Amino acid sequence: MSLALAPVRTAPAVRTEAPRISGSAIRSAAPLQAAAQSAAPTAPLADRAPRVRAVPEGTEARGFVLYVGIDESKADADGTTLHRIVEALRALTGEIAPSAETYAAVALAPAGAGGRDVDVVRLALQDPAALAKQRDAGETRADADRHPNGVIIDISRKRVLLDGEPAGLTYKEFELLQFLVLREGRTIDRHELIDNLWAGEEEVPSERTIDVHVRRLRSKLAHYQDIVRTVRGVGYRFDRHADVSIRQASTPSPDLY
Repeated sequence: MSLALAPVRTAPAVRTEAPRISGSAIRSAAPLQAAAQSAAPTAPLADRAPRVRAVPEGTEARGFVLYVGIDESKADADGTTLHRIVEALRALTGEIAPSAETYAAVALAPAGAGGRDVDVVRLALQDPAALAKQRDAGETRADADRHPNGVIIDISRKRVLLDGEPAGLTYKEFELLQFLVLREGRTIDRHELIDNLWAGEEEVPSERTIDVHVRRLRSKLAHYQDIVRTVRGVGYRFDRHADVSIRQASTPSPDLY
């Protein structure tokens, strides 16, 4: 999955340029502890301020990162926008700490790539823990090559392995499977498949032809054919299965719709 950062263009409530924080600084910065509720209201501010934990000797905390995972559609459902969320957080920061500098950026990912929003943000910002988790997942997938039982859908290499053996899909059959896989858990109707997989072609298939393509795909998936499900009266969908491993390149596929 390819990730990028896009700056949020807003009228700054506070300064919008801040020193770049290194990966080691992000790694060493820990969440802030809540201020002790038992502190007397008249205690000095320094005594009541939250403390930053786990700062190694010889370093100092210069700020923090708050990962917010939400896309525009979810924000809209909550009655807001990403822009308003950013402005509210900036205004709060300016109220609490007028001398603070802020910088906001939007994490971008290929449309339909899936995954938890907050994980996309963490990877885009090179969060060390998220990167380590991604590396571990890559090592797990490498193990699947050494023990290839099940289905491996390798989008980066345009191939499907069944128990270690090539499934022998045609180009169009692989495109069909890939289209469903990249929209995991969503039912795709036949018209959407036609509009995306046969766009610009002289011969546009009928809905019945789509059913034929799906039957041929399933027959080549053999005893794993149930990974492509039929939703009666609607279309088809791909649901993640314990026997299925999906691999993608670090950059979006050119036919990622």
